[in-house]
Amino acid sequence: MTNQVNAFGTEAANLDLKQMTIQRREITASDVEIDILFCGVCHSDLHTARNDWGGTNYPAVPGHEIVGRITKVGKAVTKFKVGDLAAVGCLVDSCRTCDSCKQDLEQYCLTGFTGTYNGVDKYLGGRTFGGYSEKVIVTEHFVLKVPENLDLAATAPLLCAGVTTWSPLKHWKVGKGSKVAVIGLGGLGHMAIKLAKGLGAEVTLFSRSKNKTEDALRLGAKEIIMSTNETEMLAAKGKFDLIIDTVPYVHDINPYVQTLSVNGTLVLVGYLGPLDPFLNSVPMILGRKSVAGSVIGGIAETQEMLDFCGKHNIVSDIEIISMQDINKAYERLLKSDVKYRFVIDMASLKGK
Repeated sequence: MTNQVNAFGTEAANLDLKQMTIQRREITASDVEIDILFCGVCHSDLHTARNDWGGTNYPAVPGHEIVGRITKVGKAVTKFKVGDLAAVGCLVDSCRTCDSCKQDLEQYCLTGFTGTYNGVDKYLGGRTFGGYSEKVIVTEHFVLKVPENLDLAATAPLLCAGVTTWSPLKHWKVGKGSKVAVIGLGGLGHMAIKLAKGLGAEVTLFSRSKNKTEDALRLGAKEIIMSTNETEMLAAKGKFDLIIDTVPYVHDINPYVQTLSVNGTLVLVGYLGPLDPFLNSVPMILGRKSVAGSVIGGIAETQEMLDFCGKHNIVSDIEIISMQDINKAYERLLKSDVKYRFVIDMASLKGK
């Protein structure tokens, strides 16, 4: 049995998103049905809709920063009840048996996790559909609890932008006294600053633009270093325990490696692909410095992040849009014309 659900998606890479009808499964014993209230807009949504990475199956319905309220639960569900606030991030399933999954690292599932959209739908066949829709059905293990005190719309981007930066902060044990730098001030970068500051770190922003200074300080950065200024970069040599690089395109990371402390790590969370120019290993070998990568977070880690944000009242800076304005929002995303995350009010899809 299936349910017909209103959604917004696209039927081809060169077509705008438009309203369509999709099929959702009837809930199974372990499922939760969520009425979607807000859905964040991620660059991954845009890349998938336009097949920038290849492999998109159409029709495609993006959206993996989902916040809503539970309307149905399966008979075996124990963590949630009807009426609870709930969230869904980038994952809706994994094998749950491999070494990664056993360590609560479902994002590194050795057989491949099931993405919230454009993943393999093992229930209905075809591909999974994301949060640009009225509701979603997800197995209980991959549903998250939302702290009641947080602004729901501004909570949505925590499910991707938040946990993508939280995961390396926790893995590299950032805490009081840590010196953390962030490269790039966008959806990911602004959350990296907020979360690192919340964990007690001293935070610096690397930027190519002086007009980012005021915002960076407001978000919690103590200092801004112009990455194009050789004097400022030289003065930062050997300073940082962790650098979170959120830049989504190829760029020279060698100047930033020089600013790592002994045992320091630069972690790439925004760019996937070969480095150009090549990575110079000399400062790494002579200072035991590392360049690493990290992607989203597991379910336990995401819940930890949401609980932390609830305790410290940390949410994203957002601009709320209607579902019908998504194509305009995508064009603005390409120009980095948002501070710092679009969030869709899904009432607009429901005609409320």
